[in-house]
Amino acid sequence: MLSAQNLSLQFGKRVLFDEVNINFTGGNCYGVIGANGAGKSTFLKILSGDIDPTSGQVNIEPGKRMAVLKQNHFEFDELTVLNTVLMGHSKLWEIMQEKDAIYMKPDFSDEDGVKASELEAEFAEMDGWNAESDAAALLSGLGIHESEHYSLMKDLSGNQKVRVLLAQALFGNPDILILDEPTNDLDIHTISWLEDFLLDFKNTVIVVSHDRHFLDTVCTNIVDIDFSQIRLYTGNYTFWYESSQLVLQQRSAANKKAEEKKKELQEFIARFSANASKSKQATSRRKLLDKINIDEIQASTRKYPAIIFSQNREAGDQILEVKGLTKTTEGKTLFKNLDFFVNKGDKIAFLSKDSLATTSLFQILAGELKADSGEYKFGQTITTAYLPNENEKYFKSNDNLIDWLRQYSDGEKDEVYIRGFLGKMLFSGEEVFKKCNVLSGGEKVRCMVSKMMLKGGNLLILDEPTNHLDLESIQAFNNALKDFPGTVLFTSHDHAFTQTVANRIIEITPNGHLDKLCTYDEYVEDERYIQQREELYA
Repeated sequence: MLSAQNLSLQFGKRVLFDEVNINFTGGNCYGVIGANGAGKSTFLKILSGDIDPTSGQVNIEPGKRMAVLKQNHFEFDELTVLNTVLMGHSKLWEIMQEKDAIYMKPDFSDEDGVKASELEAEFAEMDGWNAESDAAALLSGLGIHESEHYSLMKDLSGNQKVRVLLAQALFGNPDILILDEPTNDLDIHTISWLEDFLLDFKNTVIVVSHDRHFLDTVCTNIVDIDFSQIRLYTGNYTFWYESSQLVLQQRSAANKKAEEKKKELQEFIARFSANASKSKQATSRRKLLDKINIDEIQASTRKYPAIIFSQNREAGDQILEVKGLTKTTEGKTLFKNLDFFVNKGDKIAFLSKDSLATTSLFQILAGELKADSGEYKFGQTITTAYLPNENEKYFKSNDNLIDWLRQYSDGEKDEVYIRGFLGKMLFSGEEVFKKCNVLSGGEKVRCMVSKMMLKGGNLLILDEPTNHLDLESIQAFNNALKDFPGTVLFTSHDHAFTQTVANRIIEITPNGHLDKLCTYDEYVEDERYIQQREELYA
């Protein structure tokens, strides 16, 4: 359906891709992965025709329609929300415009009648009479209320625009769907809706995402950009990650015979296949693991940061007590009369349909914001380490990374000691002399994690910790929190992160809160909790 032949892309002396040949077939969902800067988004732009390769070509099967998730959030500002979605099917939209223009003519002729009749036939063949209701259903599924369907795009918030542009890409059943980070700015419930939509989608999907659960749920294949090559693997992200790590371990054990390596991989595949058969991804068009060629699996060149959270002091039994906490902003209630008691070793995921609510709560606990009423009290042995969602204010100076991190050290100021924490987050060599005010979003988060590790707190407060991080850093962060012996309060839109870290869920709403001792999956799937959430948000 879509193929790339002898594809190469070079910027100066830097080669992103070299002589790539790959085919994308119908009925499959391809997850494109690679380290930051490997060229994931660039590859999608080549496939969609937005960028020309240095050499080679991209071919799409004649008559097939491609839809792409737009990244320009201002392109449709003067259009209504519903019309923006309808424009996702350009041919149908052109027919609608041409048809309406003919009917608006004051001197409607016989020729106009014939042309209008032809257009009506094409319109009906494209299921045009259901177009508006289909577009409205997509918008509602993505959390855009019916009352906003006829609003202008310029009147929507940034995350609402993202949802409308996603609906635009999904509209009209395209033959090939290209999505670059489609889960950005979506809450967990909307991501689940998108997963279900793509599981039922019968055509080709090519997607870049840093959400591992999303990739595991929807992907039948992984497209790995590494070694300046693009390789295609059968299976989802978890299978690719675990098998590539196994190959890496085997390569370091030079005394193993080839047959022993192959047998170990075969046993791993069998175990993985048995586990995958029980999961959501196995219910639709999943075709995992049936065509895997063991010889094709390679170790990855990616580097994983060494995130290790150590407690300088073990906490006592008194951790944190919150009583009657209330916060409003611009007349809107974020939460009221919030009460909870944190136990030693709790790892609590805080949920809310309004991310400002969880951010405000964490800012209050970190001493950066005042509550309207209520109080909170940490135990005497507690030292907190805070990772904010917005970190720009920490990087205003012209300091290099060593001097930037040194200011947060209460004890050891030695350069070698400070560089060790930066090195764990993959800042090495001359990189440590970068000015902190020119860092990328991902680099700033890695610096903030270095700061947290340096502090050695026994209570971690994390507001969307996976934002701006690549899959490798997310995986390392996830593993670090699972191993951390202290207490964690966090919020995240990353399903796999939340499910594997949290042992308790607190959902806060303007009308009250729920506090459940369970995993995230248990919380979102238990009908009792679903009903209680609906009542609180009503």
